[in-house]
Amino acid sequence: MNHEFSFMAMVLNADPIVQIVMAMLVITSIACWAIMIEKLAKFGRARRAAAAFEAAVKADALLASGGKTALDGLQGAILAAAAREKRDGQDIGESRHDFRARLEIAMRQAMAQQLRQIEPGLPFLATVGSAAPFVGLFGTVWGIMNSFTAIAGSNDTSLAVVAPGIAEALFATALGLVAAIPAVIAYNKLSTDLGRLAQRFNAAISEAARQFARGSAHTTRSHAEAGQ
Repeated sequence: MNHEFSFMAMVLNADPIVQIVMAMLVITSIACWAIMIEKLAKFGRARRAAAAFEAAVKADALLASGGKTALDGLQGAILAAAAREKRDGQDIGESRHDFRARLEIAMRQAMAQQLRQIEPGLPFLATVGSAAPFVGLFGTVWGIMNSFTAIAGSNDTSLAVVAPGIAEALFATALGLVAAIPAVIAYNKLSTDLGRLAQRFNAAISEAARQFARGSAHTTRSHAEAGQ
């Protein structure tokens, strides 16, 4: 009996359980690539937002416009949080340092909330990266076990009889690695990028809060002088 060793032939000739494992791994791999493409687009927008926010802070444009710049999206949400705190103004007896700290907390909470919207999908990549090789290995073990059972029943241990079943079973392990390796690489990269984004925004937020607190202090002093 001749056996084909093409990918499609190995899938069609495999044990039904192994076929189910292969189908799961293929679907999982497609889902991982869809998540990776979607995350790359989101991270690209987030990096551009960070660059725009950093540029506005560096140019002191936030203070000049009262925080009402043309920034939108992630950085817009951060500025909106600062604007809400600024509208409340400084409480009686609140120092400039305390006011700045309150602004920082509000902006960082807004930033964290926005960055959390990028996180969905990352746990799935981590799960696939750790579990897919073992799922593929399960398919391989199951396929080899059935192959040896069939070999024992036929009383023929020649390589021509053993090779097709083992090759079909090992293909499940290969699919597990195909799903796991890109998922692990993507998860590590995206997690690192997320941490770097948070660091960039946190640094810019600290400077923005300092500028806002300084501007508020100048405004308060001007009002006090006008009242005199």
